[in-house]
Amino acid sequence: MICLTIHEFSHGFAAFLLGDTLAKNDGRLSLNPIRHIDPIGFICLLFFRFGWAKPVMIDPHNFKDPKNDMAITAFAGPLSNLMLAFVCILITTPMNALYNGDSVIVIYSYFFLQYLIYINIILAVFNMLPLPPLDGSKVFGVILPERLYFQMMSADRIGFIILIIMISTGAFGTILSPIIEGLHRVLSILAQNIYFFL
Repeated sequence: MICLTIHEFSHGFAAFLLGDTLAKNDGRLSLNPIRHIDPIGFICLLFFRFGWAKPVMIDPHNFKDPKNDMAITAFAGPLSNLMLAFVCILITTPMNALYNGDSVIVIYSYFFLQYLIYINIILAVFNMLPLPPLDGSKVFGVILPERLYFQMMSADRIGFIILIIMISTGAFGTILSPIIEGLHRVLSILAQNIYFFL
């Protein structure tokens, strides 16, 4: 819920900065998880460890450049997850040196943050798949001609079926695991370099 809340808030905040106040008027510019819960998505999250939040409503007609601004708004969600993952890595990096084997609080805090890191990276990578209705379709759709772009945006049902097949067959993990591990490695190296220069 932490990851999904920040993800949806970032969509709404980016849209607000670009001139669309729909998310703000809908009360979605909030870090309160309750405002972002989709009942079915939340139940699936509890029982199947895969779920979703209520999508932030955005009106592209309020943007000066609808196609590009929509891509920026879409990218804000995955980017926020990567930023949160990086902050957690910055916190856990010195925890290895400060670790006290008798401290239960430190142990649970460390594993909670590690879990948060992976969930955020997974959420970012998953959402950047160029399949509607995922964010990646809007981000990568910028390079498409107008006709193909709007055709892809209207293919939500096909994209959803492909996603279900990928998840149920394990193709998602097989294809994206190297990317997820690679991103984790890059963020970890970056964090270590920051501490090195400090």
